[in-house]
Amino acid sequence: MSLTRRKFVKHTAVGLAAAGLAPSALAALTRLKAERKLNILILGGTAFLGPALVNDALARGHQVTLFNRGRTNTHLFPDVEKLVGDRDGDLEALKGRKWDVVIDTSGYKPRLVKDSAELLAGHVDHYIFISTVSVYADFSQRGLNEDSPVGTLEDETTEEITGLTYGPLKALCEQAAEKAMPGRTCTIRPGLIVGPMDRSDRFTYWPVRIAKGGEVLVPDKPEVVTQIIDVRDLAEYTIHCAEQHINGVFNATSPAEELTMGDIFESCRKVSGSDATFTWADPKFLEENEVQAWSHMPVWVPLDGEDAGHPYIDVTRALNTGLVYRPLSETVRGTLDWWATVPPERQAGDMRSGITAEREAELLAKLKDWKG
Repeated sequence: MSLTRRKFVKHTAVGLAAAGLAPSALAALTRLKAERKLNILILGGTAFLGPALVNDALARGHQVTLFNRGRTNTHLFPDVEKLVGDRDGDLEALKGRKWDVVIDTSGYKPRLVKDSAELLAGHVDHYIFISTVSVYADFSQRGLNEDSPVGTLEDETTEEITGLTYGPLKALCEQAAEKAMPGRTCTIRPGLIVGPMDRSDRFTYWPVRIAKGGEVLVPDKPEVVTQIIDVRDLAEYTIHCAEQHINGVFNATSPAEELTMGDIFESCRKVSGSDATFTWADPKFLEENEVQAWSHMPVWVPLDGEDAGHPYIDVTRALNTGLVYRPLSETVRGTLDWWATVPPERQAGDMRSGITAEREAELLAKLKDWKG
């Protein structure tokens, strides 16, 4: 459908809620068939964002081809065409084919993005590159937008991905795609992507922990703001950009200063129906006890210091071009429903983000005697 459909969904969400319609009623509107069927190539497509893209594209009536190494989640989408190859030196399966749009979900090294974009430049009309807000150079500043300076590397030939090189490498990937297909490239820079199939647990920790109930150690204060984006909302926006042939650069996360840590925790408690109580820990206490923001306390960053601007990313461009959001409760529900399907040994083990139950109990005991 057209941009009008996206605006309609966005502006009628409140009305639907007021009318007492279930959240699924709004979701159904976003799955209307597209006016024009696209032939879409997805580079990657097997983990987290990839399956969400495939699901939305198929629901909208598009044709999808996946290109990857054929190693991850090979059971998914048995009726979708799958091309096997390797971005690092084996692009043979892509030669001689044509698609309307390519969505690159797996580009982390500029050399590899350059190779695929140059190969496809004469065979696709539109290149959508999934980047990251981590490209920005200075997160101490609030209000970062798409024109803010991006990080750079002294050695642009490096391909080692670390916490320091990840963002600048993604920025170079963006530039490689645009150079290969000037004026035909859409770069989407997501913030923290959350929801079903997130293997990092960077959001999942909170719904799962709070669902267990009891006293929960939580960071800072309820009013501290943050930003996230549901993987399904990101997928819908990406397919929308493909349908509308939208080009340019777009930050894609929740609106700045609208979502708080308290909102997330209360939604987790309400959706799960648990008896959880929240004990808020001062950032100084967390620092003294070597509890790290973002990793040990997922989603949260202190509102001062070098990351102070992280939860204030400007998403005006994306909102103006059709980005819409589902209710936070749907994100929590979807995360918990997915978690219930993962193998029992994964559920029983330590999560990949957050803290262990033993560490939490230790910190809660210490906090009771902490003087500040």
